[in-house]
Amino acid sequence: MSLADPVEPRDENRGALERIFAVIPPASGAVVMGTGIVSVALFFDDHDALSRILLLIAASAWIALGVILVARVVRDHAGFLVEARSPAALTGVAGTAVLGTRLVLLGWYSAGIVLFVIALALWLGLVVTVLRSWIVPTVGASFILTVSTESIALLAATLALSGHTHWLLGISLIPFVLGLAFYLFVLAHFDFRQLAIGHGDHWVSGGALAISTLVAGKILVAAKTLGMFGSHQGTLKTLTLGLWVLTMLWLPALLIAEVRHRRPHYNVRRWSTVFPFGMYAACSFIVGTAAGAPRITDFARIWIWVATAVWLVTFTAMLHRGRRLIRGDTPRTSPNRHKQRHLKAGR
Repeated sequence: MSLADPVEPRDENRGALERIFAVIPPASGAVVMGTGIVSVALFFDDHDALSRILLLIAASAWIALGVILVARVVRDHAGFLVEARSPAALTGVAGTAVLGTRLVLLGWYSAGIVLFVIALALWLGLVVTVLRSWIVPTVGASFILTVSTESIALLAATLALSGHTHWLLGISLIPFVLGLAFYLFVLAHFDFRQLAIGHGDHWVSGGALAISTLVAGKILVAAKTLGMFGSHQGTLKTLTLGLWVLTMLWLPALLIAEVRHRRPHYNVRRWSTVFPFGMYAACSFIVGTAAGAPRITDFARIWIWVATAVWLVTFTAMLHRGRRLIRGDTPRTSPNRHKQRHLKAGR
């Protein structure tokens, strides 16, 4: 083609697609995670209209990321296999399960079943690959191993409560316990310097424990409703409160680190900050209800607005960045270097 030849629209579209594929890393599933859990927390506080708006955004993001995932597999299968080795790839599992949980709360039980099957299949397909490629010391994104596992337990317990399915509640205990084991596994090798140098995913250190707390509370509520684990409900209540206390111990450290080490620029890993903010509210609503602790519920009613504000800021920054990237206004990063950086960081 000579310099005088016009640029084909197809080439321009291809360039835009290449930029999109290059800048949407495995961690992008955290967009659905963060938006979905804030929607769940708003539902718990009876803000139904706002909760539904965020649900629509989460569902739209899930569909869009699903299409991009399929396109990436077709166009760059080798690159996809490299990305699948990162713990951040498991954000797709967590996002799917959290979205399914919100749909079940909406009354869409069948949709919840479908998303449960998808999330479980994704988890089974990814978890072995992620563990085989495990990198230490661990970083914030490494805790997605726990988050993805606990998200399956959360959806299973929610389905069990909605459908009065006793056996499914029993099965939810498996990923719940496994998720706690994964948390200890990751924490044992966690590089605490990430609180100062992380780009947003360091918040998952607290968020992973928060979703474990939410699952414990959900299982306790379901057990009371379904009349299960009668002699063990007291133990489960103690465990739920204990996990909530441990979860809350992370919050001051994370907030102080955020103030001392400011990170004002948008990064997709900031959605892994939104998720814990929403999760702190959601787990506190459930624990307050399950344990009969109104002060915990009062905290949740305040914190949900903090979480919503963090979501709004991050969402606005994402739209602004996305518009610039599609236009090509931001310098591009080599896809190979991008993948290598994710592998080295455990993302």
